[in-house]
Amino acid sequence: MAEQKSALDAGRDVVARLNPPLEDALAEKYDTLVPGFAESLVEWAYGRHYARPNLDLKTRQLCTISALTVLGGQTAPQLKINIKHSLAAGATREEVIEAIWQMAVYGGLPAAINGLNAAQELFDELDTTAT
Repeated sequence: MAEQKSALDAGRDVVARLNPPLEDALAEKYDTLVPGFAESLVEWAYGRHYARPNLDLKTRQLCTISALTVLGGQTAPQLKINIKHSLAAGATREEVIEAIWQMAVYGGLPAAINGLNAAQELFDELDTTAT
């Protein structure tokens, strides 16, 4: 009988697909303030949520950027990271934009505009580094 993977290992598998340097970057930034922060986030968010069956990673990421959009402009840094993760999970830029724009109905135009601004900033950054 195969041994079940721990939530931390499952989370690390998801992070390896979306953003391999993420855990180290989080540890460097936050572990002195909250020891074990990076590992906890990877285990809980990615290992216990993103790694669940029945919803593919691309859809989970589009749901995440939709939620962050509705939460408003203060989420722009997390929104950019998750837009990048959505692209890594197979979403197109057009799908990202549509997920954000759909939130105008639920979070209002200001939230959608803030989301579109974050997406455009990230796309510009990606285009600049690609050239």
